[in-house]
Amino acid sequence: MAHPVDIHVGKQIRRLRWLAEMPQVQLGEAVGVKFQQIQKYETAANRVSASRLYEIAKALDASILSFFPSDSPDGSHEFTADEINLIRAYRQTTDTGRQSLTNIANSVCRNLPVAIAAE
Repeated sequence: MAHPVDIHVGKQIRRLRWLAEMPQVQLGEAVGVKFQQIQKYETAANRVSASRLYEIAKALDASILSFFPSDSPDGSHEFTADEINLIRAYRQTTDTGRQSLTNIANSVCRNLPVAIAAE
């Protein structure tokens, strides 16, 4: 039986890989393992060594801390498909577009009129 932290780390690898729109094959090549090993990490069938996790973090442009449970009450936050799509859109746009998206999100949160920057 896998340890809950190993399960969480595996889910985070999958989530961050998905956010980066990186196939398992590409991540495996970046860290020097076969895609089957990435599958095993993501399902917690195999534990990830510290050095391998470091390489995975570098390949995904992520912090090591992003793989571990936080201090939130449930220990994690699972992103919805809408949240992931929003993050992808944010990453794919220009600096001006990012600022516009940030303004929109802040306005919606505060229920204020939206100020969209002209591109």
